[in-house]
Amino acid sequence: MRMIRSAVIAFSTYSRLPMPQVEWSEENRRYAMCFFPLVGMVIGGLIWLWLCACGWLELNALVKGAVGAVIPLLVTGGIHMDGFMDTTDALASWQPREKKLEILKDSHTGAFAVMGCAAYMLLLTAFLSMAKPKAGAQVGVCFVLSRALSAWAVTFFRSARPDGMLDKFATASKRRMVSLSGLIYAVVCIVIWCLWEVWLALICAGAAALVTLYYRRMSEKQFGGVTGDLAGWYSQMLELCMVIAAVMGVKLL
Repeated sequence: MRMIRSAVIAFSTYSRLPMPQVEWSEENRRYAMCFFPLVGMVIGGLIWLWLCACGWLELNALVKGAVGAVIPLLVTGGIHMDGFMDTTDALASWQPREKKLEILKDSHTGAFAVMGCAAYMLLLTAFLSMAKPKAGAQVGVCFVLSRALSAWAVTFFRSARPDGMLDKFATASKRRMVSLSGLIYAVVCIVIWCLWEVWLALICAGAAALVTLYYRRMSEKQFGGVTGDLAGWYSQMLELCMVIAAVMGVKLL
């Protein structure tokens, strides 16, 4: 029952899918991060189904890409995009660290956040419009691995706010379990990529590694560690870069 309650908390926090109410206790959310990638599995599955439907119905590329780019927002309610936009605003401000952290907490949306969101959605739409229905699984697993890596980073990277919600999740999580579950998710994703071509797995894993290295360096240098908003930025950037790598890899290989 504890695992089920942790899964419910993960879906309740990181998606808009209907879930039963459970007590928000440390014990119940202890393993929530282990189930976070399952939200990505839902998104990836829906995108795969959508790509197949576009092939069957012979819909044009713009419709395929636009609807595909909106699916993650519909499932998550935009929680990660909100963090992406706040982080974009903070980075574009070129202010000292403390001011950047204040910008992350500011409920107002700045011009750079809007431009960043627009550019992100245009890029995701463009590359999803190129995705082949038969490669839907290779594209879909990007949304699983992005959350597996995000959960791992939350647990192991330094937190910028010891009293923030992100840190509460990290301290409540069993690090060994998060690492083990993340490894399992990563292996499954790599195997799925390898079913197409080993080089595709290397390309997508390489894209994820580069984003992760940049994220750690950027978060510590600019903010003193990770926050919930930065975790949203990281998840979004992982998804975008891995989708681009997967789509181009399938196309070129």
